[in-house]
Amino acid sequence: MKLKIPSWSENLIVFDTETTGVSPTTARIVSACVALIDVTGQPVQRYDWLIDPGVPIPDAASKVHGITTDMAKNTGVKAATGITQIIQKIREFLELGFALVVYNAPYDLTLLKYEAQRHDVDFPITIKPVLDPLVIDKHVDKYRRGKRTLTAVAEHYGVNLADAHDAGADAIAAGQVLQQIAIKYQTHLPDEVQNLHDEQVRWSKDQAASFQDYMRRTKDSSFTASGSWPIR
Repeated sequence: MKLKIPSWSENLIVFDTETTGVSPTTARIVSACVALIDVTGQPVQRYDWLIDPGVPIPDAASKVHGITTDMAKNTGVKAATGITQIIQKIREFLELGFALVVYNAPYDLTLLKYEAQRHDVDFPITIKPVLDPLVIDKHVDKYRRGKRTLTAVAEHYGVNLADAHDAGADAIAAGQVLQQIAIKYQTHLPDEVQNLHDEQVRWSKDQAASFQDYMRRTKDSSFTASGSWPIR
């Protein structure tokens, strides 16, 4: 019998960014997508931003997402404008009762927090409920071998990700992955989305502690891993 998708995952907000670098405290957002997907995983509302970060975009970053400094300067919105609009759109969707899906949430949401501080934009004290397919997948399928990148996890769950490192494609794929996890592992997950958010706080801490222990035993005795979630 085909399992029905849980009601809390029928409609989801999805969010992703492309940036100038890998550190969420110093990187700048150059593109972003916030969308609402329906039960089929397709966007019914979608908002995309190309942002002039106000700093040069390193060549290494441009090679990943295809956005150059000139492109951002010539056609992107000012960073303060883009950051304000992104946060406002996320707020609006959350207020309508939808959950926010962000793959590796502590990266994108921490990045957004620092961008808000940088441009004097009001940032929510809490963002809830957040659903992080990375944390949930690690919990429900703890011992699966292989990478846990979005590309790898999308392939594992049969989700097509044809344009990886495009903010819109990645955001929508993350939502579709979450829906597939929700169907397959619904008996292992809380029935209420707010409770699932709270469980991920605990799961993330446990996963970080396990990774830290592994790294200290095998590579670096002083290694530390933060388990703060969904924002650091």
